[in-house]
Amino acid sequence: MVFPVSSMFFLFSLFLGSLLSISSSSWFGAWIGLELNLLSFIPLIAIKMNPYTSEAALKYFLTQALASTLIIMSSCLFLFTPNLSSPLILMALLLKLGAAPFHLWFPQVMEGLMWPQAVLLLSIQKLAPMILISYLLISPTTTQIIILSAILSAVVGGLGGLNTTKLRKIMAFSSINHMAWLLTAICINDTAWTMYFLFYVSISTSVIIFFFFFQATTISDLLASNRLTLFSTLMIPLSLLSLGGLPPLTGFIPKWLMIQFMLSTNMIIPLFFLLSSTLVTLYFYLRITIPFILFLSPSLSFNIKLLPKHTPLLLLFTLFNFLGLMIPLPFTLF
Repeated sequence: MVFPVSSMFFLFSLFLGSLLSISSSSWFGAWIGLELNLLSFIPLIAIKMNPYTSEAALKYFLTQALASTLIIMSSCLFLFTPNLSSPLILMALLLKLGAAPFHLWFPQVMEGLMWPQAVLLLSIQKLAPMILISYLLISPTTTQIIILSAILSAVVGGLGGLNTTKLRKIMAFSSINHMAWLLTAICINDTAWTMYFLFYVSISTSVIIFFFFFQATTISDLLASNRLTLFSTLMIPLSLLSLGGLPPLTGFIPKWLMIQFMLSTNMIIPLFFLLSSTLVTLYFYLRITIPFILFLSPSLSFNIKLLPKHTPLLLLFTLFNFLGLMIPLPFTLF
């Protein structure tokens, strides 16, 4: 897929908007950065004009504009009613993240995106709102709202992906489930959520690169691809299980550290919901994994090529998913 040169300008302003929002000393400056980020992402969504991308761009614009309006209105009330404005700003940022109970727009927008834009939505577009949420941990009320949203996100992300075969929706509900862990990590300390975010972005990017390489939108497309090799037949299931947090793969490392943090801070009830939802997400990852395992049978492997034909970037991201197998001891002792 060829991208126009203008997309580099919008990508640069996308990063600039996030940086401006993070480094701002006032909520008005943060709002300007979020608006610049929004206006830069809309052209990137609609870079290929068709009904699906146009619908996704419109839905994304309306939800983000609503959240931005709520942020600027609440920031104006901050000097007069700080007890009311902080929860309002927090709910607006949760709407921008697509966290439950403000998650309804997120799977619909993901369904209309192409895979490169999906990577941006799952990574860069979440960075600035999460850092701004960490600034709001100034009262027990905002902390309780974040924990409640994390529990709801865990339940929604786990149950939402059960009855779908579309890969974009599966990745969307997976992101909502991981958002529960990120919101909980924000309530603990900055190191915890930053570590989890970096691991999540790396692993989810490696999975999406596989989907983009095979031009797959459903599970059937992935299995029927004529590009299947022995390497991809092994790596795709293991990468998905790493995204689900199955030990001893890399995706288990941030979850293991989060379990230790949550036990040390007596967050038993949120931990129960997070672990229960993780088991459910592993179930719909296994729905994709089991057919690949069957393909390794000699009687079913006639369509599989032995020589891998993959880019070095794909190989690099794939090897990262097995970091936990290579050096598990330093991470478990951290």
